Amino acid sequence: MHFLEESLENYITDHSQEEPEILKSLTRETHLTVIQPRMITGHYQGRVLSMLSKIIQPKKILEIGTYTGYSAICLAEGLAPKGVLHTIDINEELLNIQTKYFTLSGNEDRIIQHTGDALTIIPELEGPFDLVFIDAEKKEYKKYYESAISKTAKGGLILSDNVLWSGKVIKPLNKKDQATKALLEYNNYLKNDPRVATVMLSVRDGLTLCRVQ
Repeated sequence: MHFLEESLENYITDHSQEEPEILKSLTRETHLTVIQPRMITGHYQGRVLSMLSKIIQPKKILEIGTYTGYSAICLAEGLAPKGVLHTIDINEELLNIQTKYFTLSGNEDRIIQHTGDALTIIPELEGPFDLVFIDAEKKEYKKYYESAISKTAKGGLILSDNVLWSGKVIKPLNKKDQATKALLEYNNYLKNDPRVATVMLSVRDGLTLCRVQ
């Protein structure tokens, strides 16, 4: 869903940093070989993630939901020297394309891939994380958040993607739509969580920033 006119979206993208060639290649391959390619982060949001990471210069990043690896490569651009990024995805069929592009990006030694249930894997990871990016199963967002916040450094940033859910969050709720219901509850939960300061941005499909107090 376009929240702005396409011409205005194009203007915003055109006046942001250029998309790296490796990410253009990853986008093309994702669209040619992977189901639901619209799930890829994309140029503009990718540059937003890169900028936030560069501002923070995190020593450790946790990403929940790798997909084909676009967002991980963007986030890795801001890693501090000797920093690492742990990324988790439940779909082992995507592992090869992830590995291919992490290697091409030169970050194969700094991006640690995990395949399986994030709620099982996160407790086993060593924190603290300075930056967390949540972009996986929407019905599990609150569980991901709770699992991650306990391992997030004070002053660290937790990012949650797709919080506007194609605008469904402001439309009458279909009782059968469990994903939208979960996101509505999650958005309210973040707004009222005293452990964090929260701001929601209208970047692409919605991106919420929570800074741990």
